[in-house]
Formats: sequence, structure tokens, C-alpha cells
Amino acid sequence: MDKKHLEIILSKLKPVENPKPTLEQYTIPSDLAADILHFANLSGDIEDKIVFDFGCGSGRLAIGALLLGAKEVVAVDVDHKVLEVAEKNLHFIIDEGLSVKGSIKFVRADMKDFSGKCDTIIQNPPFGIQKEHADRIFLEKALECGKRIYSLHKDGYDKTREFITKLVEGKGGKVEKILPYTFPIPHLFKFHDKPKKDISVDLYLIES
Repeated sequence: MDKKHLEIILSKLKPVENPKPTLEQYTIPSDLAADILHFANLSGDIEDKIVFDFGCGSGRLAIGALLLGAKEVVAVDVDHKVLEVAEKNLHFIIDEGLSVKGSIKFVRADMKDFSGKCDTIIQNPPFGIQKEHADRIFLEKALECGKRIYSLHKDGYDKTREFITKLVEGKGGKVEKILPYTFPIPHLFKFHDKPKKDISVDLYLIES
């Protein structure tokens, strides 16, 4: 499946319904999700691999990995409501007759309580706007569970990149690449004062 086809499919999946601001439940844009997944697949980290998605939300990254040939996908979130949306999205792609050869499991769990091992982790954790360093537990758990990690974080320029790099190295990992992206956030909550706001984010490719 090429990147454009994947983007079209992901755009048809339902976003998180009634997102919680405290959990920063922003649905990843379909084009961004497709780009990250396509990059990971070209790097040999999805097809025939075991893939985890931490903070999976409506399941775009997890389902995208399944569509690209992952052997097994585990999608983890603390909110049972968003997992219900993710399962509906899975049923949608099945009803559409799209071919998948692997399996997917949705797990409700707090990140600090989750355990498991996988080949690849692709995650879009909370950016830490509402709660500082909310993404840290996701990154630490990813380093504990996965060999290759694709993790999206809010860009704080050199300060944030230095912090994340030191955290990764302190856990025995290595940041191989940092790729900048734009993450558009629509008006979802009362404190949003614009119809849309573009957030600068970085995708970290990490070897653990």
C-alpha cells in the first residue's frame, strides 16, 4: 500500500469523540500518520513486525501499521471510550474489505502498569502542554518495551531536543534522527482561541 492510499484510508477513520483536555487527546492528522508509518515501513520496522502504539487514541497509527503488514499490533490507551472508537475504526476497515494478514489487540492500561516486548513502537503521546513532561512516561516505557521507536513530541527547539536525547541516552538508547513536522490542532476546547493552531513537533527515531 502506498502512502497516499494509506492516508486516504486513515482520513476515513473516526477521530476521538469528546476528547479530554487533561489527556491531550488530539487525533493525529491522517497525512502525518501516513508519512510516519510509511517512513517506518521503508526502514523495515513494520511489515512482519510486532508493533506497539502507546496512547493509541482512535487507532490511526495502530490500524495503519496493521494495514502495512505488521504481524501483531498492540494498541494501548488508558481511556476505554477512545478504545471503543478505535475498535469501531477497525471494524470499518474490515467492512471495507481491506486486506490484513496480522492481528491487533486493544488494551486498556495506564502506561506505568503496562509490560511487554516488541520490535517497534510508534506513538503520539501527550505533548505535555496541560501537564509538563506528560510524554515522559510514554518514552520511558517505549525504551523499556521496544527495539525501534518512533515517538512524536512537541518541539521546544534545542532545550527539548537536548532533554529528550539525554533521557534516551540515560536509558541506554540512541536518538538516530529527529524529523520536524507540523501538527494542526483544531478548535476543540474552551481555552482554544483560534479555529486552528499549528504546533511544531519532532519525530524521534530511537534505537533502544
